[in-house]
Amino acid sequence: MARQVAIVGAGVSGLASIKCCLEEGLEPTCFERSDDLGGLWRFTEHVEEGRASLYKSVVSNSCKEMSCYSDFPFPEHYPNYVPNSQFLEYLKMYAHRFDLLKCIQFKTKVCSVTKCPNFDVTGQWEVVTLHEGKQESSVFDAVMVCTGFLTNPHLPLDSFPGIKTFKGQYFHSRQYKHPDIFKDKRVLVVGMGNSGTDIAVEASHVAEKVYLSTTGGAWVMSRVFDSGYPWDMVFMTRFQNMFRNLLPTPVVSRLIARKMNSWFDHTNYGLVPEDRIQLKELVLNDELPGRIITGKVFIRPSIKEVKAHSVMFNNSPKEEPIDIIVFATGYTFAFPFLDESVIKVEAGQASLYKYIFPAHLKKSTLAVIGLIKPLGSMIPTGETQARWAVRVLKGVNKLPPPSVMIEEVNARKENKPTGFGLCYCKALQSDYILYIDELLTSINAKPNLFSLLLTDPHLAWAIFFGPCSPYQFRLTGPGKWEGARNAILTQWDRTFKATRTRIVQEPPSPFVSFLKFFSFLALLVAVFLILL
Repeated sequence: MARQVAIVGAGVSGLASIKCCLEEGLEPTCFERSDDLGGLWRFTEHVEEGRASLYKSVVSNSCKEMSCYSDFPFPEHYPNYVPNSQFLEYLKMYAHRFDLLKCIQFKTKVCSVTKCPNFDVTGQWEVVTLHEGKQESSVFDAVMVCTGFLTNPHLPLDSFPGIKTFKGQYFHSRQYKHPDIFKDKRVLVVGMGNSGTDIAVEASHVAEKVYLSTTGGAWVMSRVFDSGYPWDMVFMTRFQNMFRNLLPTPVVSRLIARKMNSWFDHTNYGLVPEDRIQLKELVLNDELPGRIITGKVFIRPSIKEVKAHSVMFNNSPKEEPIDIIVFATGYTFAFPFLDESVIKVEAGQASLYKYIFPAHLKKSTLAVIGLIKPLGSMIPTGETQARWAVRVLKGVNKLPPPSVMIEEVNARKENKPTGFGLCYCKALQSDYILYIDELLTSINAKPNLFSLLLTDPHLAWAIFFGPCSPYQFRLTGPGKWEGARNAILTQWDRTFKATRTRIVQEPPSPFVSFLKFFSFLALLVAVFLILL
């Protein structure tokens, strides 16, 4: 059983890992190379080596009720989508509330993590750190790696013929901080993920002209969803997830396309994805269609050639004058402090059982937390990973034999479509609710809908039809939180509190009672189907 646990990184997953270790009676030591906690969510004016970087205007893409730690809601007065400065405040409140700072060594870089000579017997690791120029070596019973995957920019310049002849300025989106640099410039943003789209929209407010180049297109959606509700509180429900997973993938893809086009027709805006079956990253941006329709942003295809002061796009004979190129071309990830014999990264993936444990180690005493891309928030995902991983490290939960783990790892790597539900075919992609439930089941913390239907039908209805918020993960099992039920039943109150700053009295709808009755019947049918 592990006692002394080294944790690398004090971002959202690192903080959750510290707390989980303390709850299970372990002794964590967290090494953070910067001078403060927060990881990605701590804005700095300059890019720091080995740490994720964000721009000043970043706002969360997942709302506060869906992206909080499962036993620590955001303050109710916070906006539903949280600016990075307030997000960092929240993380600091979390660290203070659970007394996590005592476990963190700041300004301490992890140089190497290697197996001890007797690893096959003890499972121990030697961790070499550097603090203020002084190296130190310590032995730990287990290691939790919480460094994320947004630290190494992917900049494939060879894919852009002529880039070396370009006389203007070009850089990766990781370097971007403020839109001022675009004032009165002709700007090209390459890549239509969330960062690329944000930067193009921001640039369009000050630049002379902005082009957004995309190879495959993307679905663009607003954070403001049906009836003005936060998108993920409507989209991420157990009922909707079950319904989607029962339908053939082409049907689901058609329904998704119809929903995305209900805001604006993506074909008319040059944005419609070429591949509408495989799920690509959804782009959340509240302004893009407005900037396109007012001529502030121009959508273009992939780049054919870069010249000294201009760019030619595919399927277009015209050269467009350009002053600045921003490459929003994503990231790769690596573990420079680990030998490849421990974790080897290939094709954007690592051989990790349930995206956490290296499957081939004789002793499963190293866990990677947060190396996954679910269609949901990373905070509850990483926290749930940590809850399970810590119990494995402690010896309470057992892993299957290596052969079984390797077989599952290979199956996940192949990522073969099932033919039903959304098609998660990209590296590290996963069905958020199914994956979380898989881990919760392993620690006996998954809510039992059938039992709740008999004992607490009001809560059962909220869990199944309402948002799959993190509080559900603390209703039972180890780490149970007494406030979980109330947090679930009041989550919409906290959501509306941020927007109802002017109270308007409305007459009650005559259909409310009917809808509640219908929903209750649907819940009964759903539970019956689950039990079959």
